[in-house]
Amino acid sequence: MTTSTVLSASAPATDTPPPGAPTAPAASGTGDHLAVADDLLTLLRTTTTEPRPDEQLEALTLAVAADLPVLLWGEPGIGKTAALTQLATSLGLPLTTVIASVHEPSDFSGLPIVGDDPAVRGVPMAPPQWAVELVRAGRGLLFLDELSTATPAVQAALLRVVLERRVGALQLPPGVRIVAAANPRASAADGWELSPPLANRFVHLNWVHDRQVVVRGLGGVWPRAELPRLVPERLPEAVAFARRAVCGFLEVRPTLIHRLPSTEARRGGAWPSPRSWETALTLLAFGTAASVSREVLALLVRGAVGDGPGLELLAHLDRMDLPDPESLLADPAAAELPARGDLRQAALEAVVAAVGARPERRRWEAGWAVLVRALETGAPDLLVAPATALAALRRDEWEVPEAVERLAGVVGLARRADRSVERAAAAAEAGRATGECR
Repeated sequence: MTTSTVLSASAPATDTPPPGAPTAPAASGTGDHLAVADDLLTLLRTTTTEPRPDEQLEALTLAVAADLPVLLWGEPGIGKTAALTQLATSLGLPLTTVIASVHEPSDFSGLPIVGDDPAVRGVPMAPPQWAVELVRAGRGLLFLDELSTATPAVQAALLRVVLERRVGALQLPPGVRIVAAANPRASAADGWELSPPLANRFVHLNWVHDRQVVVRGLGGVWPRAELPRLVPERLPEAVAFARRAVCGFLEVRPTLIHRLPSTEARRGGAWPSPRSWETALTLLAFGTAASVSREVLALLVRGAVGDGPGLELLAHLDRMDLPDPESLLADPAAAELPARGDLRQAALEAVVAAVGARPERRRWEAGWAVLVRALETGAPDLLVAPATALAALRRDEWEVPEAVERLAGVVGLARRADRSVERAAAAAEAGRATGECR
């Protein structure tokens, strides 16, 4: 092979085609191709929203409206960041995302700046740029992402940011709301458990995906986040109810006022303390004023004080909603009994207990009238236990009212009432015989 042959083979091709070769059409510029690609990306990212029942989204928006820090727990890729982006857009708030795990403690506590005369003027703590921009905007949604991968030192620096809304020497305005997200330690990259002081400052919500929401969202329609509709006329009533509920519950369960979990994992979640009970009280007031569902209220209360104490508080709320047994005995014909079976049973048992506390023939007969009312408006199987207990309260001189006969076909009360009289008479006879022997 000659030198000229080697050079020609390795030389770059020229733009001039050889004689007789077909002419190729002129290619579009690279910028044109990218413009078309951008158009396609724009179409893919163009979505709409619709009002759609979503309990976890409703719980999140109510906590944000109550100005309480929220922590979303969920596996990677579950849609936590997308939910926060959509929430900020729906509420018209600028979104500021801060990846906690890639920051230093000074990024939250402030960087010391030495001035001209530090001995007199002190050393101010300069805030980061994102905090300055939030103050300049006056409002916004601060999203602290990857919280469970932040080191303990960073978590300690975040305490004042979350609770006092201070970043260095800068005070965040009231219009800034704080939401964080974290992955469980098992699925987090080099994850840490949250420190108890930081965990106790959040409302913890478990974020899970809903199949229908995901499928419809990928089709271009996502649920729309809306702030709760608070009824102005109900605000004083809601605050009074929340205070009465939480204070009344802690009166009977004082050991739950402060209970630090024994395991490290549970300390990094929701647990009861005076601070978290205040959070639960706030959520209860907002939920009552907005008339949210019991399911949403359960998510919020359990997210504030933990599953066990939260469920106990919800059961206490149910008992608070029970009608006054004395009111039922005063007007049995107009008695309004709860529709839910467990609450109806509790209301009937309360009526029997009220009769037993002050047994009078008139009240005993009114108790039977309440049971008849319950038979007319609900399931008969709930009457067996309270009716049996009420029959046992009969005195010898009390005649069996007609109401018992109406219920006899359901639980055989007339026969039980007669047997109770016979037992009472036998006991009285035995007592007299014992006295005569003495």
